[in-house]
Formats: sequence, C-alpha cells, structure tokens
Amino acid sequence: MTKISVVTLAKGRAEHLANVVRGLARQTLPPAELIVAVMQDALYELPEAPFPIRQMRIVADALPLAAARNAAAQAASGETLVFLDIDCIPAPDLLADYSRFAAEFDGLLMGEVMYLPGGATAGDWSYEAFAAVAQRHSDRRGPPAQGLEVCADYRCFWSLNFAMRRATFLAAGGFDERYVGYGGEDTDFGKTLDQAGIPIAWIKGGLAYHQYHPHHMPPVHHIDSVVRNAELFERKWGYRTMGHWLHAFRLMGLVDDTAGRPIRILRRPAEADLALTGQQSHQPYANTAQVIRVLEANAAQTPGTVAA
Repeated sequence: MTKISVVTLAKGRAEHLANVVRGLARQTLPPAELIVAVMQDALYELPEAPFPIRQMRIVADALPLAAARNAAAQAASGETLVFLDIDCIPAPDLLADYSRFAAEFDGLLMGEVMYLPGGATAGDWSYEAFAAVAQRHSDRRGPPAQGLEVCADYRCFWSLNFAMRRATFLAAGGFDERYVGYGGEDTDFGKTLDQAGIPIAWIKGGLAYHQYHPHHMPPVHHIDSVVRNAELFERKWGYRTMGHWLHAFRLMGLVDDTAGRPIRILRRPAEADLALTGQQSHQPYANTAQVIRVLEANAAQTPGTVAA
C-alpha cells in the first residue's frame, strides 16, 4: 500500500486546522504525515495526532499559495499527495478512497466537497451531524454516480480537495509560483496538466466537509490579485481566466476589462459591494452566480448603467 502525505496550506483559522487534524486522526487509512505550509510568522499549536505533523514556514509579502503547495510537495515523503484546504475536514474514508483510485489512475483526482453552515463544528462534532446539515455547492457539479469520471475541460479543476501521485505532480512542474495572492493559480495548473496530457477526474468519494467562514463571492476583497493574476494568465496562455469574477466586477463598476487592453481597477470596493457579495452565517457558501443574477437584473432595469 502506498504512503499518503497530506498537504494543507494555513494562515490564521487555527480551529479550522485543528479540525483537519482531528479528521485525519479518524481516517480508516491513516496518513503517513501531514505537512502544513504555514503562511504566517507563528507556527500552530495543534492537537495530538497518531501521525507525524510537519509545519513549514512559507512567508511572503502576498499570499504565496502556489509556492506553498510546491514546497510542501517537494518535502513530502509519500508516493501519493492529498491536498486539503485548511477549511476541509476529511470524512473517514477520504484517504482510503484516494489511495484506491490513485493506484489505478495516473492523473489529478478531485473528491467531493459538502458545505457546512456556521456553528456546525462547535463542540464535539460528528460526521453524522455534518451529513444532516451539509449542502452541495450549487455552482459546482457533483461527483459521478460511481467510480471515476474524466473531465474534458481543465477549468473543472478545483484545488479545495484533490490528490495526485507525487511523481506526476513534480514532473508537471507543480503550480506556477508567479501567481501570488488569491485567484488563478489553480486554473493555470489545470491548463498545464491539460497541455501535458495528464487527465483530471472527479471521483465518487474522497469526501471533505468545508467549514464555515465569512467570505465574499465574487471575491471583491481580493480584487487586486484577481486582476493581476488574470493578466498573468493572459500573457501566458493568450486569454484571460476568472471571467465570471471579472464580469461581476465590471457590472459593479469596479473594473474596466475591455479585451485587448490592460484591466483597470476603477474604484475600490465599498460597503455596498461587500454587503452584496458577503456570505452570511446561515449560508454554507457564498455564491457568485447568485450575485451575477442580481447585478444583471439591475443592469437590465437601467440600461447603460452599472450597479452601485
């Protein structure tokens, strides 16, 4: 049986990370190790675990998501890498599911994700309680009914919860470390795999429960890095990514993303923008499509204007 190294990126959210450790401690197939790429000065105080935990400090001026994933993958000892966001509590069979599929499929595997409302992880949480309240994201497609299903469009890649053979990840070159801050680095990696002929697939299983935290979708609080990374993607591949976010930003009057010109930020997000895009505690997730529907309806009522 192959060894599995779990990789998590961490900045703040100490209790979320502690819950990731608790979930890994309940796995039917234990990990060989957990590597935490710590994107802050202070390391974490974590619960006791029946597996080694290594914390690697990866500090940069901006959020170094791509560099942190690469550094952790380089340091890993397992033949299979499982990447979990700090928000994601693995269900008991997550590692066993990934191990089974990775033994037969040399590509990128994406597990299931279900979203928890605020308060779901308070106290002594249980998977039974999670299953009773968790919701699937309406903007994301669900897993196949069974087995594995190859995705024909690299844009389906979602970095929240995925696995690969370590040798394949390293041979592909990992994530492009020119992407800093939020947005774009995962789509770029999916495109890189597509160009290299490395398949991407959804699996039935590999379930993780996403813990609630306040968020904005579209991510107006990360407008600078979204714009910068969209332009980097365009220079590299000839067209822009994160088009749905840029579309929303344009409707909000935040950017001018006219094709063939550099994207211009027209103004900073105001309280009204944050209120429109913000996730409430009763919502398991923020929803870009829902916000775009509101913005497009407003624009239709007042042609030639953008939402305030």
